[in-house]
Amino acid sequence: MEQTVKYILFDAANTLIHKPELWLKINTVLLNFGYKVNTEELKQKHKLLSEVIKFPDVTSQSFYSSFNSELLNALGIIETPELLDAIFTACKYLPWEAFEDTKALNSYIATPMGVISNFNSGLSVLLNEKLPLVSFEDIIISEDEGISKPSLDFYKVAIHRTGLEPNEILYIGDSLKLDIKPAQSLGFQVKLIDRDQTYPTSPYRINSITDLF
Repeated sequence: MEQTVKYILFDAANTLIHKPELWLKINTVLLNFGYKVNTEELKQKHKLLSEVIKFPDVTSQSFYSSFNSELLNALGIIETPELLDAIFTACKYLPWEAFEDTKALNSYIATPMGVISNFNSGLSVLLNEKLPLVSFEDIIISEDEGISKPSLDFYKVAIHRTGLEPNEILYIGDSLKLDIKPAQSLGFQVKLIDRDQTYPTSPYRINSITDLF
C-alpha cells in the first residue's frame, strides 16, 4: 500500500459473510425442473446481475421473484411461477456463514477495523456470532442510517465516525458499483475482493483477505 492505512473498512455480504448453500439449492431446483447449469456460470451471472439490480435492506419474495426471473433469463431459461416459487422456497432462510479467509482477521489487531453495509439492523449480532474473535470499531448499517450504497452520503458517515481523512481508510468490498466506485470517488484506498475471478483484469482486485497481510 502506497499510503498509510489507519483504518480498514469492510463491506459485509459477500465480502465477510456469505450463504454457501445457495448455489447447491438453486442447482438442485433447476435439475428437478430439467435444467443442468454449471455452478461457475451460475455464480458469475448471479454476481454480474447483482451489480445491476440493487438488493433492498430487507428482501421479500416479490424482490427475489423479479431477481430470479432475470437470473434465469441470463441462463437461457424461461421462468415460470412454479420454478420461481421453488427457488424461493429452497433458498429462503439459508444461514449466513463467514468466509474461510476471514480467519486471517482473528489475530490482525494492528489496525482498527469497521464495517459499512447495505443490510438490516441485525448485522451487528450476526457478525458477532459469525466472527466472534474480530473486533469492529464501527458497524454502519443502511437500515439504521436511512441511506445506502452507492450513496456518497453513506460513505461520509464512515468518514465522520472514524475522524480520519478518506485516504487514510482502506475500503474492501466485492462490488465495483456499490463499493469500489463510490469509495474511490471520495478518496478512500480501495481493494476489490474477487474470490471467484469475476474481474480478472481489475487493477483493484485481490483473491482473498489473506492478500492484505
